[in-house]
Amino acid sequence: MKELELKYGCNPNQKPSRIYMEEGELPIEVLNGRPGYINFLDAFNSWQLVRELKEATGLPAAASFKHVSPAGAAVAMPLTDTLKKIYFVDDIKIPLSPIATAYARARGADRMSSYGDFIALSDTCDEAVATLIKREVSDGVIAPDYTPEALAILKEKRKGTYNVIKMDPNYRPNPIERKQVFGITFEQNRNEINLADDALFDNIPTQNKDFTPEAKRDLKIALITLKYTQSNSVCYVKDGQAIGIGAGQQSRIHCTRLAGNKADIWWLRQCPKVLNLPFKPGIRRADRDNTIDVYISEDHDDVLREGTWQQFFTERPEVFTMEEKKAWIAQNTGVCLGSDAFFPFGDNIERAHKSGVQFIAQAGGSVRDDNVIETCDKYNIAMAFIGIRLFHH
Repeated sequence: MKELELKYGCNPNQKPSRIYMEEGELPIEVLNGRPGYINFLDAFNSWQLVRELKEATGLPAAASFKHVSPAGAAVAMPLTDTLKKIYFVDDIKIPLSPIATAYARARGADRMSSYGDFIALSDTCDEAVATLIKREVSDGVIAPDYTPEALAILKEKRKGTYNVIKMDPNYRPNPIERKQVFGITFEQNRNEINLADDALFDNIPTQNKDFTPEAKRDLKIALITLKYTQSNSVCYVKDGQAIGIGAGQQSRIHCTRLAGNKADIWWLRQCPKVLNLPFKPGIRRADRDNTIDVYISEDHDDVLREGTWQQFFTERPEVFTMEEKKAWIAQNTGVCLGSDAFFPFGDNIERAHKSGVQFIAQAGGSVRDDNVIETCDKYNIAMAFIGIRLFHH
């Protein structure tokens, strides 16, 4: 197949629309559904991300994409009972395969942003992954292959219209890439920078120069995730998964705050006070996600006021006070932070420290590098200047 006609482009008024190859054939097979223009943008960007994560770590990888940026990305790591609970996979009857744990982590990190996502899997989609996908609101999935059991499950989703794409894992694109904007063609070499090499951590200007093997793995995950995230972008990673991604912000500090707030929410969801919220039986998963998000926020009265809490809970929960939240967040440690370009000021480090960041990888090269290094030293943070910018547009 050399080309595929699409229903429409980014918006319904943008017709006609297609994807096509100038040379050779499309490296995909649509096994179910009718993916659209944005679906394919998400599919191809997320596929590159999980393929590179797998190559860098040797572990199965998964990503959850929304509007051409990852809402979550992760490699296969065992799930604690707490993570199983906050990711809503504690009731799955069949064993979770490695690729299933990667997907549970990628989807579960920021469930609000992942609602209606496009999924990428580095490895064959098996029954366990398909079982998790079936119960979530999602637009589609791309993977190198599907077991018959998984494909049968996915074909039942969305009344048979769920988008299932099989990707040729051996496909490698032309090293020159082009796109048009306003009738003008842009051309550049593809960004094939290698982010799997430990040499990334050779230049360490901070007093603390101790990068654990786990920190190096997580920083590579952060940087590879940023490589496929709309810039400006910042990514917090812990235990093999992104826990907060700030994408597409004009200011670096706003990226750091946005991603840090998401990382804090991920951590707060693991607090016993949140884990034990008395939800009414049968509450929809999306409603539960939204309710938790509001309960954790400063707008908690929106779900706790009289006449409202009865819609969600069997009894009115106590307020999760600011003091309690700060005390819980202070227990989060060992977090890694990557940035797609240099930090211009130490305020980014101040914000990162509040979310438990102890390891940083960033380009370096700001006129205020001395201020950034000094702030890292104040908190005994180990930081590497990798000398690489990872803008993605």
